[in-house]
Amino acid sequence: MEIRILGYDHPDAELLTAEVQQEYVRRYGDPDLSHVDPAHFRAPAGLYALGYLDGEPMVSGGWRAHADRLHDGDGLLPGDVELKRMYTRPAARGRGLARRMLRFLEEEAAKAGLRRMILETGTEQPEAIALYESEGYERIPGFGYYAEAPGSVCFGKLLDARVGCV
Repeated sequence: MEIRILGYDHPDAELLTAEVQQEYVRRYGDPDLSHVDPAHFRAPAGLYALGYLDGEPMVSGGWRAHADRLHDGDGLLPGDVELKRMYTRPAARGRGLARRMLRFLEEEAAKAGLRRMILETGTEQPEAIALYESEGYERIPGFGYYAEAPGSVCFGKLLDARVGCV
């Protein structure tokens, strides 16, 4: 898989975002309603990447720093970075591509000096939960748009810039 750092508003990113939103509709009945702006994924406060197989975009994912979005009581800390829009197209699932993308995103966040990767997923995505738990993510209090939503599950993992991730 070739990983390319692209903008969240790149046409291939928009294609995979539309697909993941349909996946959310299929699983939950609605798309993800949390606020996402392409500017959130621009350096130095963010990054968005796509994984390509034979020239076709198959995997997406990005992170956005939360330093400017901290609020008392939300559980976010300086140095937190949120993982967003992790998605693997059905034809590419089961090949370890999401794991490779996740590790790439963690390494890039650690290189940028960020301290913890956080994410929100849902109980209707057991394969995502299994991936994150197998990569050392631990449950954390809810945050963001779905902080109090039934079925929302949040995870976090400390990053280490010296060796990638711990």
